Amino acid sequence: MKRFAMEKLLKWKESKRRKPLIIMGARQVGKTWLMKEFGRKYYKKVAYISFYNNERIKSVFEMDFDIKRIIMNLNIESGVTINAEDTLIIFDEIQDAPKVLESLKYFCEDAPEYHVVAAGSLLGVAIHEGVSYPVGKVDLLDLYPLNYREFLCAMGEESLAEALETKDYSVIDNFSDKYLFWLKNYYYVGGMPAVVDYFREENDYLGVREIQKDIVRQYKGDFGKHVETKELPRINMVWESIPIQLAKENKKFFFGQIKKGARSSEFEVAIQWLLDCGLIYKVYRVNEPNVPLASYKSFNAYKLFMLDVGLLGALSELDAESILDGNDIFIEFKGALTEQYVLQQIISDTKYTPYYFGTDKGTYEQDFLIQKGKSIVPIEVKAETNIKSKSLKAFCDKYKPEMAVRFSTMNYIEQEWMKNIPLYAVCNL
Repeated sequence: MKRFAMEKLLKWKESKRRKPLIIMGARQVGKTWLMKEFGRKYYKKVAYISFYNNERIKSVFEMDFDIKRIIMNLNIESGVTINAEDTLIIFDEIQDAPKVLESLKYFCEDAPEYHVVAAGSLLGVAIHEGVSYPVGKVDLLDLYPLNYREFLCAMGEESLAEALETKDYSVIDNFSDKYLFWLKNYYYVGGMPAVVDYFREENDYLGVREIQKDIVRQYKGDFGKHVETKELPRINMVWESIPIQLAKENKKFFFGQIKKGARSSEFEVAIQWLLDCGLIYKVYRVNEPNVPLASYKSFNAYKLFMLDVGLLGALSELDAESILDGNDIFIEFKGALTEQYVLQQIISDTKYTPYYFGTDKGTYEQDFLIQKGKSIVPIEVKAETNIKSKSLKAFCDKYKPEMAVRFSTMNYIEQEWMKNIPLYAVCNL
């Protein structure tokens, strides 16, 4: 399976300023596979250490941070003689071993010649709860579910993925039927590696849904294991309300949708926990479309999205026929799936941080805003070929942005005031 993060790992390996690397990401996005595959492809040896239920190796880091002593223990534990010049050291499942996380500071300062990469499920939660984090002493890499281009590669359509990189729409638009076919499948399958791998092998939609449901069950199992009893109902309520919230025309997260009379303060901890796990994304509203966007965000108004479009479909109980053929059930949710999809691609396959624009009156609302250099770019998302863009046009008439973007199923169109980019080419934003 091709993951574009591999290129970033290779740059890290070759960097003269390399520090120990932490891979951040939700459970089951492929962190362990990526680390092992990276080691297999680019190193002579791999010393893999998992700290899951491994008290013996955890205790090695409890004594002190003498790197020489630690390496001797790692040699025995992994069965590999570690050499700085040809060995990748992998620390996996470090969320329950805070001293291992702390040790990365000493690998950076006292033994920078070693190549160390680390990851752990719920690592964001552990860090947020006060585990000593080696600020400035580590490199970070965020790993997400497979984006649409990676999905194309997994389906054996690397040529289609490579064509998108050219931005040559005279070629790309010739194959719009193929891109749209795979886009609908991506809406259903999503980008969780185990799901994509199964779909590639079996082409079985019912089996896909069962794996997705199993992943959701495992996530909910994490809620019960790692959350205080009093917070558990709130986390479940937030998690289960996201499909309903996104199905609304106004997708701003509304606490009254969870329960009557609910206030944001009641759910702040629950939302933060889900964010720290990497299970949801938060997109803030900005009240003024000015540079820098981060200075104009409203902390009290935001949209919440799920980790993966396929999991959103599973939670919404949308069957394959609804999504692939577009029946009445899908029509209610197509805007939610499409906006979720676009958000995922912006986060995982572009360099931009997405916001959205709106006012309390809902005037000139835009699905997303990004900052491109010194310019603010409004983005409108259309699920199909109905591309009337009244809100986008009104926004442009009022605020005069240099560029505006509409994503739809239409081919590439460039007008004076707006570019229509096909939904399958969000990577070209």
